[in-house]
Amino acid sequence: MEAGKRLWDKIPEVYKTNTLYFTDKCSSYNFIPEDMHIIVKEVNRLTNHVERLFCTLRQRVSRLVRSTLAFSKKNENHIGAIKYFICYYNLRYSLI
Repeated sequence: MEAGKRLWDKIPEVYKTNTLYFTDKCSSYNFIPEDMHIIVKEVNRLTNHVERLFCTLRQRVSRLVRSTLAFSKKNENHIGAIKYFICYYNLRYSLI
């Protein structure tokens, strides 16, 4: 819970005011304000889209996976690879 509070303090204010947060019932998310926090019950399964995107990200950006030859230790390389993937993914799949 303490790590979550530290993370919350680092989030830019625009994301704290204009965003909804979908989580499971875990009590470690108690630091998120109630009006922004939506608890996803097992019946709804609303997180499958995000989980699918994360899986696609891990598969297509091989430098994020430590056991591959493409893994990079530089944070700048990770950020660049993720930005490139997001731009490509949004352009490719927004036209369909």
